[in-house]
Amino acid sequence: MTKRILIIEDQDDNRRIMHDALAASGYMSLEARTGEEGLALAQQEKPDLILMDIQLPGIDGYEVTRRIKRNAELTEIPIIAVTSYALSGDDQKAFAAGCDGYLTKPVSPRLLLAKIREYLA
Repeated sequence: MTKRILIIEDQDDNRRIMHDALAASGYMSLEARTGEEGLALAQQEKPDLILMDIQLPGIDGYEVTRRIKRNAELTEIPIIAVTSYALSGDDQKAFAAGCDGYLTKPVSPRLLLAKIREYLA
């Protein structure tokens, strides 16, 4: 069965890069542009993994992550933060919110896929 990955990312270019990398590796992607859309899609589709931007319009990625992890039906879904926040301590904020992994942008498709495989092996 094809693994389904939810991309929550407001930037079209970043979303397209992730989508193309996932498609080329046999993954199916679902896409959301805002935190609210991402939360709704996660609840509706229950993806196998979530790629979470932190800086989103509306609800930010930290809060979306906290809400997903509080939901008993979604708490086991791995969430990888993929963010431009790269200052010291930003990774700890993502982990404290409930993210399982952390990558900084710009992220290479090869590194992104390697991180995904860690959680979907």
